[in-house]
Amino acid sequence: MENASTGAEGGAVQARSTMRVTLEVNGREHALDVQARTTLLDALRDRLHLNGTKKGCALGQCGACTVLMDGERVNACLVLAVMAQGRHITTIEGLRGGDGLLHPLQRAFLDHDGFQCGYCTPGQIMSGVGCIEEGHAGSRAEIRQYMSGNICRCGAYVNIVEAIFETAVGTRP
Repeated sequence: MENASTGAEGGAVQARSTMRVTLEVNGREHALDVQARTTLLDALRDRLHLNGTKKGCALGQCGACTVLMDGERVNACLVLAVMAQGRHITTIEGLRGGDGLLHPLQRAFLDHDGFQCGYCTPGQIMSGVGCIEEGHAGSRAEIRQYMSGNICRCGAYVNIVEAIFETAVGTRP
């Protein structure tokens, strides 16, 4: 007798069922058919072609995939796309204002050389924006503590902290 896990020849069958989700990303709604196991990260990169969000460790340990979900920082590799339905997702591509100008923290990263290879930069910026909005950027020590989930292999931490601190205290134009 054949069951759901084997085909007619007795080999394993991959589940191919999909679910329809509507994701609001950077202020626009996108209807997607995804497998239940599809992560938000994969939906953003592979389906919506928003490649600014980087895939680092895929374990939630490096922070390269940080996005804002309803204004809070999340690792997109740990969130299933179906869990993000009805939530407001902001990626690095969504930080620019309607006027096309860089977000103040993006500008501060440029001014303070808060990047080297640039791979972690989108996640660092998104986490920095979240850190500021959460009220965790009152001092450099506090910023280091609340940014500790974002790894920079190049070691640009001092410059990253300075960019976040300067933006948080409002000295950015």
